[in-house]
Amino acid sequence: MRYENYETLKITRNGKILTVAFNRPELRNATNPRMHQELLRVWPEIGQDPETHVVILTGEGKAFSAGGDIAQMKRNLDDRQRWNESMHEAKRILFNMLDCDRPVIGRINGAAVGLGSTVALMCDITIATETAKICDPHVKVGLTAGDGGSVLWPMLAGHARTRLLLLTGETITGRQAADIGLITEAVPADKLDARVNEIAEKIANGATTAIRTTKRALVMSVRAQLEAQMDGHLGLETMSYLSDDHRIAVEAFVDGATPVFTGR
Repeated sequence: MRYENYETLKITRNGKILTVAFNRPELRNATNPRMHQELLRVWPEIGQDPETHVVILTGEGKAFSAGGDIAQMKRNLDDRQRWNESMHEAKRILFNMLDCDRPVIGRINGAAVGLGSTVALMCDITIATETAKICDPHVKVGLTAGDGGSVLWPMLAGHARTRLLLLTGETITGRQAADIGLITEAVPADKLDARVNEIAEKIANGATTAIRTTKRALVMSVRAQLEAQMDGHLGLETMSYLSDDHRIAVEAFVDGATPVFTGR
């Protein structure tokens, strides 16, 4: 597998270990339509790659992924066709990750925000630096946390904690995320690569069929939850996209101002 024509993802190989890195470091690896399309494509390709036994998913530069590109959001405020496409893409990205039977290790080297946090939590094993910033701030831009966060966060860390985090859009550190069970582990920044590589090597050299089928078994409950709820959650997010509060939030964010919400 040559993994050609990728621009927003940087793909490298070390033996049986494939590293996929978000590659828009100048924008803290914020997503855009091109990245959505490449994330849709990469997981089926990995699933057909006989050389890859484990994947490390990370970000170039100082962030994992800062989530949605707010400037792009402003340009698309009235482009409902693009919004509907993005909702379909967000759903398919998560399901394509589930369909890929290669274990995925999230290497969270910095901010994992919005869809970035959702993708981080979709990894089979998630290792973050202790100071990494993790949040799903949909409500801060006037949107429903509908692209997977409202399913994954309570499933991993429980409803009581994640109600607070998702209803406020509060940021937590990698250490706090590990302490509440949202991610697998948090380590000092200078230990991140060693720990991720240790786990990757162990999986890469393990019993291939047993590992892949165990992943398939483990994701069945996640798939069931997403299949039952995802369309409804994306519908609620679309409702919030049409609100005045979303427009107010995006315009304020781009202008460096504090949004004054109207409730409409």
